[in-house]
Amino acid sequence: MLDFPRWKIWAVSLTVAIGILFAIPSLIAGTPLSDKWPGWLPSAQISLGLDLSGGSQLLLEADAEDAAKQRLAAMEDTVSTELRRAKPRIEIGDISTTGGRLSFMVRDPARVDAAVERLRALTQPVALTGARDWDVSVVDSTRIVLTPTRSGSAKALRDAMTVARDVVRRRIDPQGTKEVTVINQGERRILVQVPGVEDPEALKQLIGQTARLEFKLVDLTADQAQVAAGRAPAGSQVLPLADGTGAMAVKRRVMVSGDQLVDAKQTFDQDGQPVVSITFNSSGARRFGRVTQENVNKPFAIILDEKILSAPNINEPILGGQAQISGSFTVESANALAVSLASGKLPVKLNVIEERTVGPELGKDSIRKGTIASIVATVAVIGFMLITYGRFGVYATAALLVNALMILGIMAIFGAALTLPGIAGFVLTIGAAVDANVLINERIREEQRRGRKILDSIETGYKEASTAIFDANITNVIAAALMWYFGSGPIRGFAVVLMIGIVTSVFTAVNFTRMLVALWVRRKRPRALYI
Repeated sequence: MLDFPRWKIWAVSLTVAIGILFAIPSLIAGTPLSDKWPGWLPSAQISLGLDLSGGSQLLLEADAEDAAKQRLAAMEDTVSTELRRAKPRIEIGDISTTGGRLSFMVRDPARVDAAVERLRALTQPVALTGARDWDVSVVDSTRIVLTPTRSGSAKALRDAMTVARDVVRRRIDPQGTKEVTVINQGERRILVQVPGVEDPEALKQLIGQTARLEFKLVDLTADQAQVAAGRAPAGSQVLPLADGTGAMAVKRRVMVSGDQLVDAKQTFDQDGQPVVSITFNSSGARRFGRVTQENVNKPFAIILDEKILSAPNINEPILGGQAQISGSFTVESANALAVSLASGKLPVKLNVIEERTVGPELGKDSIRKGTIASIVATVAVIGFMLITYGRFGVYATAALLVNALMILGIMAIFGAALTLPGIAGFVLTIGAAVDANVLINERIREEQRRGRKILDSIETGYKEASTAIFDANITNVIAAALMWYFGSGPIRGFAVVLMIGIVTSVFTAVNFTRMLVALWVRRKRPRALYI
């Protein structure tokens, strides 16, 4: 027992000191002492979750029909581009999207096999299913039909939800500095929690905007009476104006899309009106320049989420890869659109199916009650340990306090958010933290009853009890890790605190108290042991 080397004393002491040092900023937050805390010392604080600080929670669900529609539109554009690139070019008729599938006529029957071969090369295998994402077939000898497979549609929706989650996170927290929660729930839902935000309407507008930006040519051949009735010539479509004053016929083919943007920001035009300035990447700039060169003196529709913002005339080629989007914006709406465009478009439309606002008063009450519960639990455990184990109870008490501070310090280091279930995990950890000390102390008692000497009793007690302590807590860590991995929201908050508490309680019980006992035995050389 006396063999506790100096390097180990320094290692344990330094670890404890660092944990306590990182815990202090969270303990003094909101008090006058926080202003006096030196700037060169650690200042990271534990953030409070939605249920403690208040805020908004939204549950979003993907529109499966919209996802299928977008997938069809993307494949339609891909098919047109691929067949145009064929050498020689494969001429086809208008592509139909009725019935949730693509179909078109190949004008030259001798080119049908070549078209099928090129289109099948565009399809992808779906892992673990043996199927492909699209089925390509020939009907009536010259008509090719592309039908989305069930496994392909399911995979596309999963991929879209992953991208949608990242887009939503970028829109809410573009700098990555807020403690927001954006996680997938099931195959079609996304849970969004934003602490400190009590206006869910603004949050819904920011998240819900698909921000699908497209540039299309206006169809000048369309009859306005037919457009007013919602009908457009073949190869065109009727879209409403964003201001609600009418509709316009535009070509179906997307000339340039928002996928080719690299930046978007709110600025002002020469008249001082708010606009959104956009910058294309190199391929987008080339395509935008070529389209404007080929269509000088023709109107060019700027479309956002299937609504026409404006349709300016192309007076001259725009070759710099930059453009402006106007449309009766305010500064706020232009800035919101810029954020949406810069963060990327949502690959699927998201509908809000549940919303919840938590006021800060409820969080304050939860913190107050959680603090009371923690204090009561700590005092009760300390009283029990002191009465039962005497001096060794004092060491267990010191380990308990250090354990609590280290939990706070580690949470601050990793930027973990404290939630109401996290407080429950904290209180549970305090009660369970002394389990290891109880095992050690009872094992020392048992060795004394067997007639062992003091040093042998302490040494054997720590050595034998440590095996049981590690085995028991490894299973607890595994359970907490599984809760964190498969759980979400409150379950994760509970699991995080529980995992940290298990690790720190084992460290303080096995290493910290052993150091204290070793130093005491080395200094006092006791002849009797009262435990």
